[in-house]
Amino acid sequence: MAPSAAAGSGPLVAIYPGSFDPVTNGHLDLIRRGAKLADRLIVAVLNNTSKQPLFSVEERTGMLREATAGLDGVEVDSFDGLLVDFAERRGARAIVRGLRGISDYETERDMALLNGRLRPGLETIFLLAGEEWRFLSSRMVKEVVKLGGDVSGLVPGVVWRRLKSI
Repeated sequence: MAPSAAAGSGPLVAIYPGSFDPVTNGHLDLIRRGAKLADRLIVAVLNNTSKQPLFSVEERTGMLREATAGLDGVEVDSFDGLLVDFAERRGARAIVRGLRGISDYETERDMALLNGRLRPGLETIFLLAGEEWRFLSSRMVKEVVKLGGDVSGLVPGVVWRRLKSI
């Protein structure tokens, strides 16, 4: 189990938000590592109405639940609206974000600063993507699949099975 937060402040609940359309092995690596830092890690699927996702929120949460079934302290949920409002409703004090490289840093930094301004005390924990997965994004997976490529080594089995049926 992950170490608890400072004495008297209760268990550390963290949120790892994203569209996860689809979830990749890079996401799973960050979920495993993030779960070691928090008492409870909520993987939160964003319902972004401005995008046309490949999979519905229900499909994405279902695939994530299957892919994370054996991980202690991990739960999967979905949200719309502001992440800070979802974090407050769920009692979270931290957000986990992955950085693949320098190009991610400025955007993620600005979001972390804004979230901290909107909800003081909400911290962001940046995890560097594992070296094996730094190149990987959901967008790239979708492009390769659209062109008929095999992404079986880049996504969990549940996702690969779904992608093959599209």
